[in-house]
Formats: sequence, C-alpha cells, structure tokens
Amino acid sequence: MSYTTDLIKNVSIAGHGGTGKTTLFERLLFAGGVIPKAETVESGKTVGDSSPEEVERKISIHTALAHVERNGKKINLFDTPGSSDFIGDVILSFRASEFAILTVDGRAGVQIETIKLWRNLEGREKPRGIFITKLDDERGDYQNTLDDIREKFKITPVPITIPMGNGAAYQGVINVLNEKAYFVQGDAGGTLEKEGAVPAEYADALAAARERLIEAAAEGDDSLMEKYIDKGSLDAEEMHRGLIEALAEHKFVPAFAGVALKNSGLIPFLDFIADIGPNPKTARDISVGEDGTKTDISIDPDKPMAALVIKTSYDQFSGKLSWIKVIRGKLTADTEAQNVSENKKERIGKIYTCQGKKLEEVREFYAGDVGIISKSATLKTNDTLSDGSGSISFIHLRLPEPVHSVAVNAAAKKDDDKLGEFLVRAAEEDKTFRYQYNTETKETVISGMGELQVNIILDKIKQNQKIEVETHVPHVAYRETITKKAGAEYTHKKQTGGHGQYGKVLLEIAPLPRGENYQFINAIFGGAIPKNYIPGVEKGVLEGMAAGTMAGYPVVDVEVKVVDGKYHPVDSSELAFKLAARNAFREAMRQAAPTLLEPIMNLTVFVEDKYLGDVMSDLSGKRGKIQGQSSVGGGIEEIKAQVPQAELLRYSIDLRSITSGTGSFSVEFDHYAPISGKISEDVIKAAQAFRVQESEE
Repeated sequence: MSYTTDLIKNVSIAGHGGTGKTTLFERLLFAGGVIPKAETVESGKTVGDSSPEEVERKISIHTALAHVERNGKKINLFDTPGSSDFIGDVILSFRASEFAILTVDGRAGVQIETIKLWRNLEGREKPRGIFITKLDDERGDYQNTLDDIREKFKITPVPITIPMGNGAAYQGVINVLNEKAYFVQGDAGGTLEKEGAVPAEYADALAAARERLIEAAAEGDDSLMEKYIDKGSLDAEEMHRGLIEALAEHKFVPAFAGVALKNSGLIPFLDFIADIGPNPKTARDISVGEDGTKTDISIDPDKPMAALVIKTSYDQFSGKLSWIKVIRGKLTADTEAQNVSENKKERIGKIYTCQGKKLEEVREFYAGDVGIISKSATLKTNDTLSDGSGSISFIHLRLPEPVHSVAVNAAAKKDDDKLGEFLVRAAEEDKTFRYQYNTETKETVISGMGELQVNIILDKIKQNQKIEVETHVPHVAYRETITKKAGAEYTHKKQTGGHGQYGKVLLEIAPLPRGENYQFINAIFGGAIPKNYIPGVEKGVLEGMAAGTMAGYPVVDVEVKVVDGKYHPVDSSELAFKLAARNAFREAMRQAAPTLLEPIMNLTVFVEDKYLGDVMSDLSGKRGKIQGQSSVGGGIEEIKAQVPQAELLRYSIDLRSITSGTGSFSVEFDHYAPISGKISEDVIKAAQAFRVQESEE
C-alpha cells in the first residue's frame, strides 16, 4: 500500500545510550500490530538491533527503519544509535524526519549525548519532543526530569502524557489530549495498556497540564491566540488545529511519559504522532546549485520526482540497498531515472518499504516517504535521483569530520587488495568512516568517530572475511624547512663513452613566511644555463624538496633562486641539470639551519563542567595552548585549544578515560609550527628507523 504525502509521518527516536530507544521502537511496533511479540534487547531478537555486531554488544550500531499504521497514517520510525561513534546514522535519520523524539532516562535526566543531539536539532530548526523513560524504577522521577530539561535547554516542555505515580507506585499515564488514563496491564509487557477514567487524585494535575496544552495550541495561530485571550479556552477542533500548526513551527516541545517495557505510554504517543505530528508538507529540504548557491525546497508531491540517497547498506541476501527519501513527486518501481550526481541513467527495479531487516515490496513512494531501492547500479549515499526533467541536486548530509585514526594492513600481503575492497564498502555504508592511502607516509589509514566504530568495522572484516588485520598509530606528516639563507653549487659530471653528462648549478635558498610553500626564481643572466634546461633545474629542486634532508620529510616554505651554472654544448642534458640541482639543493639545505615542522590542530572539546579542570590539565600536558573556554549550557563546557597532531593520535581514547565516556571533540588542521630539542631528535630517529625497516622489507 502507498501513502500520499499528507498521510506520512517520519519520526526519529534518538537519545543518550541506554535510555531505551530500541525498547521504545520495539514496543511501538508491537502496539501498532506490526509484530506479534515484543522482544528485549538482551534477547538479541529485536527488530531494531538485528546485525550480528549489535546482537553481540547489546547496543544499536545502525539506524533501523520500520513503520506503523495509526489512524490511517503511515508512521515511519527510525531507531538510532546512542553512541557518538555512530552519529552519522543519527544525522541521516534527522535529515529524513520531520519530527525527532529524544528519550531521556527518568532516573538520570539530561545526559551529554542528549545535549549534543539537542544542539544538532536546534541547528536544523527541527520540531522535537521528549519521551521520559524508565519511570517505574525506584529512582525514576518525572517532575525532576522535566525540571532538568527546563534548566538544561531553557524551555518549558508541554506534557502530553503525565505519569500516574513513580517507581513501584507507577500505574500508567494520563493522556492530556483526550483526558483518559492508560493503565499498565501486568509486568510482563505482553499486553497493551488499558484505557480508563482518570483517577480522582490526578484531576488537578490533569487540569494544570491541559491548561498548558491549550496555551501551546493558541500559539499556533494568531486568531486562536486572540480567542484564547478573550475567552480563556479553545474548543477541541481549535485545540487540535493549533497544536498541529504550533508543533510544525517548533513553537512548543511536547513531553511524553512511559515505561516501554510495560507497554505504557505507547498508544497516546502513537495517537499524538498520527494526529498532531508534522507531515512532510510542513518541512523543507535544501538544494544546491552548480555555483554552490543553496535554496530551500518544499517537499511537494506535485513536482517532478526528485529524491536523495540517505544511506547505503549491504545485505547478504538482498545485496546493495539504497535508502531513499523522496522529496518531490513520486518514485515508481520498474522505471528509468537519472542519477544527477553521476550524470548517469539509473534503472529503478524493485522498491521496498521495510520493517527492520524485513523488506516489503511496493509499487511507489510519494514525496515525504522513505524507502529502499535494491541492487542499484550507480547510486551512492548523498546522490540525487530525479526523473531527468530538471537539474535539481540536494545538499549532502551534514556529517562531522572523523576524529580517531588507525593505520592498518593485512597480516598476509595477499589479503591487502581484499582488505581494501571491504574498507571501501565500509566507508560507503557509514559516511563518517574514511579510508585512504597516505602516499607520504605509505600507510593505509582508516578514520572514524571513535575507537568503538573503528574496532567494530575491523572485527567485522576479521570475522566475515577471515582477514587478519594489523594496526598501529599512524605516522604524523611532518615537514622540514630552513631558518636562514644559504647557497651551494653542484656539478654533475659523468663520462660513460660517447656523450657524457654535464651540468653545473649554483642555487641560493631563503626562508619564506609560513604557509607560502615554495617559490622558484630563475636569475640566470648571459646564458650560463640555457633556457631549455631550466625546467630540469626546477624538477631537481622539487625532487630535493620532496625527499628532505633531516628526516626525509617534504621541505616547505623555501624560496629557491638559480643564480649561475655552466653547461657543455655536447654533454649537457635536462637530466644532468636535474641531478645537479637536486644535489645543490640538498647541500644548501644543510647550510641553512634546517628545522622540523609539526602539524598543529584546532581542537574543540565538549565536556561536563565537572571534568573541565582534568581535561585542561591534560591538554597542557600535551603541549596544547588553550585558546578559550565557555559554557554552552546544560552544564557543558566548550574548550578551544591548539595542540600538536602528534599528541592527539589517541585523544579519543584519552578523553573517554578522563570523562567516563561522556566527552566529545572535533579537530581540524590549522598550521605547521617548528619543533626542536628532544622532540625533534625523537622524530628524526623514528623516521630513520622507519626507512631502515622499509629497505629491509
């Protein structure tokens, strides 16, 4: 069955790890009649956590997609990972959704990942709500959690459901919208909650919550606000309309209560999403022109078909699966389309909706819906697919840069190519994972959002492909430069019978400002070196710069001037002048007080304020220079620093240790800076040892 745009609701379930996202996802599918029995995360049989690595670790690693039909609406649900290592899958779900629900543990309150996800949603201006979980625990407290949310996010959540009791006294929830109570039916969780009358002791709490809900509805429309001010209330139809408009414009944050393991709070939540939740017509996406100009695009079923590939995955039975968010028009099976990003025709064969790993074939998807194309020939994540009638192209997913890198190689040389193939596939499945060969350090380097993400990918390769992988900390791409002017000459002369080789070059070199890299000046007068040999001289200089003299690292920020030379009318050649220039440059370098340069990174760290002192002390011990520190709200501090890259190669592990896994950071290159003394000596020794090892291999 296909659903038109106005009948579709896309909801991302996100939150800090361990707050009950997958349990909520599973129980919503049970409440919606999709599955006959709800499984626990511990069982390894949930719809959301279906991959071997998720079953083994009892955590979500990949986003799962499933849907529920409620009140004639199709509700697409995304179950997302809680670890920051897998933020890429959270972001793709945010891109595909019009509404996000953040799960908050009723015992712990707002946690650091909750805050980071909230900030991401703020940047997207995405409507969102809160689902407070685990209220049957003795430490669970609905009101304290609401107060924490109010303090951390500087908002006043609007309760849609309120709990009847906390801890052992928990009985269920009250739906403020329809003023009904939903009682837990036993502890096993095999029966849905039962609707009934609101107990008298909760009458005042319900009245106060309903008044707040009416206020939120009035904010959705000016005419409703006028009526509310005049009469002090709204009727049911006005309240319904106002809530729809206010939520679509993110004018209030709805709050839900529940205990998913007891199937409590599910029915009111599904009813709210179906009846009040934003549909795709209320949202917009972003297209990008050839000149980089960005334009807001409405999600419109009446325009020519255009869709974005939000994810690529590989299934052992179904092969390559391309997850598609249809943004305009209608995507139909067994048709031809245009891969705008690749400028290639794409044959659309079968298309599917899914319930976790279970694929269900359909004929079409309307704008706003999310589905899967199987076995695509050309499609990749971030590609735009269209009907070929226009040149629209959608902006790519806004993903963070990887922060943790490891150099890898296959233990058996024969497996290197096979290893590369699967690393390429892993990088396509998760766009926050990178794979590249560093020609400078001669290493294959993989990078991700953290040690957990990288290790899971390597473990998967080892288990599925039977490839033993060796890892080590990547080498740093140091540079060499000079600190004073110098000059040198070199004559290349060789007689081998017949024509010989002859070329004499005199060079002068001088430091350039940091970042200017290289300047070559031909200062020859009078034809000491003929013009046709000057390119050979520059080639020799560039070869000398590439090889360095101290530790074999490339030379930067040097001005090279060729001032004199000599040639032979018979024996000179471009090769002879290249060799002469290369050796002259090396000799000049030795006399110009060479020094090593190391890459300096801009580091931004987010930590809970209680860890601030420890983190700043650690950065100082890493030769870091603190650039600034400020509060970003919610008890989270932001630290900006400049730190040598060599000190950050295992920073994701260090920060996790210092902050008990709660800290996060981003890093980017800024500049190169000189190093000397013992640090420089150690780098040179390590480089020399590496070259010896290479020659032995």
